[in-house]
Amino acid sequence: MTYDRLVCANCAAPVSEGRCPVCRANRERMQQENFFGGLNPMMLIALLAVLVAAVALLAHQTV
Repeated sequence: MTYDRLVCANCAAPVSEGRCPVCRANRERMQQENFFGGLNPMMLIALLAVLVAAVALLAHQTV
C-alpha cells in the first residue's frame, strides 16, 4: 500500500503530508520498510509491463 492514500488516526490528515509527529514517524517507517511503498500504482504497473516485455523478448530470442 502506498502511504499517500493513508489517513492518520491522530490528526485525520493524509500521512503523506506529515502534519503531526505520528504521521512523520509512520511515513518514515514505511519509506524504510518497503522500496515500492513510495511508488504510485501506475508506476508499479509500468514496471511490471517492462518486466513482462523483457521476459517475452528473452524467451523469443532463445527459441
